[in-house]
Amino acid sequence: MRIGIMLFDGVEELDAVGPWEVFGMWAEAAPQEAQVVSFAPQAGPVRARKGLTLHADHGFADVGPLDLLLHPGGRGTRPLLKDDGHLAWLRERRADVPLLTSVCTGSLVYAAAGLLTGRPATTHWGALDHLGELDPTIEVRGDDRFVDDGDIVTSSGVSAGIDMALHLVARLAGADRARTVRRGMQYDPAPPV
Repeated sequence: MRIGIMLFDGVEELDAVGPWEVFGMWAEAAPQEAQVVSFAPQAGPVRARKGLTLHADHGFADVGPLDLLLHPGGRGTRPLLKDDGHLAWLRERRADVPLLTSVCTGSLVYAAAGLLTGRPATTHWGALDHLGELDPTIEVRGDDRFVDDGDIVTSSGVSAGIDMALHLVARLAGADRARTVRRGMQYDPAPPV
């Protein structure tokens, strides 16, 4: 399973790094099952929303084949909603990537590309209305942390991306593998407030 996590200027840090941790732990526990790569429009440094600099190992042109593509959210998604090149690239990937996933407002970009037409989806609670405005045929599921619609899986804001990624490990490699990953991360949410 070759997993590509997209980076772009203004990406929400945890939207990308949370699932990276899950998928990275999976790849570490079972390298024969998974590999994770980072990519952006061009390889190199990417400035995330809160100032963290991330590094994309690949650009769109050389990321190679993917089995799973994860599009994070963040304020940087707003310009992407009108970026014809970005949207066209995603539409092209629809034909050769079996599983598209998103975290937070990454689903807005999928909607703008026409990839969520007539499907159930979710996003960050503050963008639920925008999701429905981008494509009124979308069945917006505001109460779900993630929505698995087979070949497209969307998740709500930030930490929900970790839940979605664990769900995908369970779906693709079994519940035991997902429990091993969760334990390795010591992920057991119990908010203090």
